[in-house]
Amino acid sequence: MAATAWPASATGSSTDTASSAGAASAGAASVSAASAAALILVNTGSPAAPRSGAVRRFLARFLTDRRVIDLPRLLWLPLLYGLVLPLRAGRSAHRYRLIWQSEGSPLLSNCAQLRAALERELAASRPALRVALGYLYCAPDLERVLDILRGQDVQRLIVLPLYPQGSGTTTGAVYDQVGAALRRWRTLPELRHIAAYGAEPDYIGALAASVREHWSEHGRSGYLLISFHGIPQSYVDRGDHYADQCRETAEKLAAALDLSPQQWSMSFQSRFGAARWLTPATSDVLHQLPRREVRAVTLVCPGFAADCLETLEEIALVGRATFLKAGGERFDYVPALNARAAHVSMLARLVERATSDWV
Repeated sequence: MAATAWPASATGSSTDTASSAGAASAGAASVSAASAAALILVNTGSPAAPRSGAVRRFLARFLTDRRVIDLPRLLWLPLLYGLVLPLRAGRSAHRYRLIWQSEGSPLLSNCAQLRAALERELAASRPALRVALGYLYCAPDLERVLDILRGQDVQRLIVLPLYPQGSGTTTGAVYDQVGAALRRWRTLPELRHIAAYGAEPDYIGALAASVREHWSEHGRSGYLLISFHGIPQSYVDRGDHYADQCRETAEKLAAALDLSPQQWSMSFQSRFGAARWLTPATSDVLHQLPRREVRAVTLVCPGFAADCLETLEEIALVGRATFLKAGGERFDYVPALNARAAHVSMLARLVERATSDWV
């Protein structure tokens, strides 16, 4: 399997937008013409740098997606550009600076490592399958990756959104962008999607192993809080099955760890705006646990394939402070699976199963 060289922005460069875009073109152009099939991993993306301007550009792309904010444009866009972005960009840039790494964005770095590891894992069983990586709202964006693959005459595509639980807000956005890009293909490829995998036995096994390993190294707390990214309740009321999938993941993880109902619960984080979101809120639960005599908590986020702002800052830093201030004594965050071997193997098996007739 030929290696794919992706741009610096995909591995967390802190260069400005212009240089990131140039790197994206250079990296994408290295896709080999010999490949007739490709796997595309997709995630949300990240600002190019932890600065207000870069964060504003990223948030503008993200928050103008109707899949993310489903409000009338005449109402939402003036509010977004007149109030939300001016107020939020600087605060969010500060949050990013708290977790920014020497190689750049944690999300981009973790996803790049996962892509490379998955390519190596699939080399024996799918030697002709290119493993690419694209993002919804930053470079290398999904549209650009698909354009390059079209130019290399890729005839089979399998798309794997790195969202274990499917939602219109995430996997729906992936479907939209793939469909929009394919409008420019005169010869359409065979197309397959892996919509969700949060209930897969191998995924649950990988999660459980990571929690056990953390407990083995750091000691076991008496309570496990399982936190997922939230979405507006109205989206669920209109048919999004995301909350049910989160509940299934949480219940299966608790069962795999042999936890009693008194030893765990699930919650939802990252609320945005004034609308009602899925409850209970993770911040509220962390504030309440010490009142229930829970002094030590372990927190895991099985809705995130790779560590990012929402896990490293919102949970590992802010969540910890919330719990300790409320009277808690010990807070442990179990990192996302990232490029752990069990995670890579699990994803490889998903791809192998979905492409079993491509061999």
